[in-house]
Amino acid sequence: MPLLSIPSPSTAWQYFDLTAWLQDVFGWSLPLDFRIHAYAICILFGIVAAVVLANKRLNARGAERWIIIDIAIWAVPAGIIGGRLFHVFTHVSDYFGPGIDPLSFLYIWQGGLAIFGALILGSVGAWFGCRQVGLRFSAFIDAVAPGVLLAQAFGRLGNYFNHELYGMPTSLPWGLQIESSNAAFPKGLPEGTLFHPTFLYEIIWNVVGVIVILLLDRRFRLQWGRVMALYLIWYGTGRSVLESIRVDTSETFFGVRTNVWMSFAAILLGIIIFVVQSRRHTGKEPSPYRPGREPRAKSDVDSDDTYSDQDDDAATSVSDSEPVSTAARRA
Repeated sequence: MPLLSIPSPSTAWQYFDLTAWLQDVFGWSLPLDFRIHAYAICILFGIVAAVVLANKRLNARGAERWIIIDIAIWAVPAGIIGGRLFHVFTHVSDYFGPGIDPLSFLYIWQGGLAIFGALILGSVGAWFGCRQVGLRFSAFIDAVAPGVLLAQAFGRLGNYFNHELYGMPTSLPWGLQIESSNAAFPKGLPEGTLFHPTFLYEIIWNVVGVIVILLLDRRFRLQWGRVMALYLIWYGTGRSVLESIRVDTSETFFGVRTNVWMSFAAILLGIIIFVVQSRRHTGKEPSPYRPGREPRAKSDVDSDDTYSDQDDDAATSVSDSEPVSTAARRA
């Protein structure tokens, strides 16, 4: 093996057997096997990173702290469901057929989340969440776009632990080592063949994209969905190339992988959004909130400093500029 070749992690790193650990350490016996998979941990770290970054960006735009949580409770589950459904749709033969567990499409911990499906249903969930809290959808997607790219980098690390989504054979010194017993190992190739570490390529592409998008946003103060447009263009460009050199099976249309078509669609949609929004909105967003949905100012909320036995919501009808003695006489 070349000195710089990348070894795949031991299968022992794919999951942590919590049931066995509790039995060994505390003598506790659980009725079911409970495993924490490395893939799931990577996905969770990615979600947390995306939420934290999006929260910071929304705060900088004038939104309340952690309002992102109220949107994430809708967007994240919808995104996971959409990502799984799209993956199964593009890999039908892996989940349905003779000798295949009919429930295997539910085993999400074994890997298999398609970002394009996650974006579609996740956006629906986010739109609903934004409607609930009164936030502009354009402000939200601009704030979350770099975080989504960062989350995808974490997710690709999970693919590494699962020994999946690698590329074609390569003689490059940094080729990825894959065991010949792997279901996706191309037939006819000798054991010890190295493959393009496409998971690593995408991690690098995504992290660089986060930096580029953040710098462009800081320089030009992009709003009205244009940051998300840059994300679609950046990710679509990289994915269209990397998807073309992967060896895992996937549905094709006119000889081209489904995800390559989706990458082209993402690039086109990003260009359309950027051009249309640049012409439609020449100024800045007046507020991250929709008109009439801005949060109440602190001066409009009763505080402990002005509390009295007769203090209630009705007292807000008294003008703040009216002397206290006058208000008292009216009471």
